[in-house]
Amino acid sequence: MKIYLASDHAGFPLKEEIKKYLGKNKKNFTIEDMGTDSLESVNWSEYGARAAGKVSADPENSRGIIVCGTGLGMSMVSNKFKNVRAALCNDEYSAEMSRKHNNANVLNMGARLIAVEKALRIVETWLNTEFEGGRHQERLNYLIDRVEKSNFK
Repeated sequence: MKIYLASDHAGFPLKEEIKKYLGKNKKNFTIEDMGTDSLESVNWSEYGARAAGKVSADPENSRGIIVCGTGLGMSMVSNKFKNVRAALCNDEYSAEMSRKHNNANVLNMGARLIAVEKALRIVETWLNTEFEGGRHQERLNYLIDRVEKSNFK
């Protein structure tokens, strides 16, 4: 599994904390940082698109963790990519349910809304929660087969 990290300037400090945390708690994944690399103001959508594009190209073997000030902008740009199911999660329960029921492959968070410790718990929950499948897979099939195919041409 490959994890693509990205942030804008507002999310940069939190992204760096997440990167350190993942590096220390390495499991069966590799990490690739898609930027940004400073607090200097940047076009947030560019960085979100970099990570979401990577997940879109290999949705079975990759996930993204993308951070901006509120998580809103990054979640909007993330969900513009085929094969991406991005979830804005600023608490552990949302992170858990985004994986169990929606098989989310991109986690978006708002750095200005949550503390570092909470963000790391969200990441841990999101990475360790398995998709339940079953009726949830049937719903995703509808999303992917009908809605996504008709809207992403």
